[in-house]
Amino acid sequence: MFAITGITGNVGGNVARNLLAAGRPVRAVMRDVRKGDGWAQRGCELATADILDVAALASAFEGAEGVFVLVPPNFDPAPSFPEARATAATLKSAIERARPGRVVYLSTIGAQAGEPNLLTQHTIIEQMLGELSMPIVFLRPGWFMENSRWDVAAARENGVIPSFLQPLDKPVPMVATADVGRVAAEVLQGIWNDRRVIELEGPRRVTPDEVAATFTELLGRPVRMDAVPRETWEPLFRSQGMKNPTPRIRMLDGFNEGWIEFENGEASSRKGEVALKTVFQTLI
Repeated sequence: MFAITGITGNVGGNVARNLLAAGRPVRAVMRDVRKGDGWAQRGCELATADILDVAALASAFEGAEGVFVLVPPNFDPAPSFPEARATAATLKSAIERARPGRVVYLSTIGAQAGEPNLLTQHTIIEQMLGELSMPIVFLRPGWFMENSRWDVAAARENGVIPSFLQPLDKPVPMVATADVGRVAAEVLQGIWNDRRVIELEGPRRVTPDEVAATFTELLGRPVRMDAVPRETWEPLFRSQGMKNPTPRIRMLDGFNEGWIEFENGEASSRKGEVALKTVFQTLI
C-alpha cells in the first residue's frame, strides 16, 4: 500500500492515478476526507491527517510500502521560515514512528541553493528528512508549466501577460505535473536503499516569449509577454497582501540570474515527456 499526501492537487492526484493504473493499493491522506469521495470510488482507502499532526500522520503512514509527501505551499512565509521548520519536525517524527518502506518527498529545483529565497522552505525540510534512516528520494522538479493557468485570462482578454521571469528570451526549466506524478509513482514502486536526489524538467527548456507564442497559437490571437520592472515587485506584492515579499522576490531573482538551477545543470536532469502545448491545451 502507498500513502499519498496532496492527492486533491495536480501532482498528488497524478501520483495516485499512476499507482492505481498499475494495480497498486493507495491510501489517500487528506485533511478533509469529505473531499475524498471520488478517490474512495476509485478504490482508495481514506485517512485523515493534517501536515502538522504527528500522531495522525504517523497513523496514516503506518504499514505503507511507500509514502509520497507533498507539503502545502506557503507563498508568504515569515522571516527565517518557522512554518517550514515546524512542518519538517512534524514529518520527521511521523515518519520515524510509522517506519514506511520508503519515502518520496516532493522538493524543488534549487533546493541546494545557498541564497535564502522562497524555495529555502524545501531546503529546510530536505535537511531534516535527510536524517531519516529509511530510503528517501528528494524529487526536485522545475517550474510547473501549470503555473501559467494564472495567465490564461490575461492572454485571452488583453493579449499581454506580465512576466516576472526575465529576460523574456531566457530558457526556463519547466515541467508538467503529469510528468512529476508519473516519475514519483515509478520511483515509489522501485527498490532502493539509500538517499537520492532526482531532478526533473520537461522535454526542453522554454522561454517566456515561447510561452506567449504558445498562447498565440492556441488562442488564435496575438499574445506577448511584458516584463514587470524589478523595482515594482515589492510594492506590487505588498498591495496584493503579502507581508514578507522578499523570499518570493529572491526566488524570482534566482531563476532570472541563474543561481536557482539543478545541482549539475541541465545535463544532469531527467527529462519528462509532456510538452508545454499539451499542458496549455488543458488549461485553456
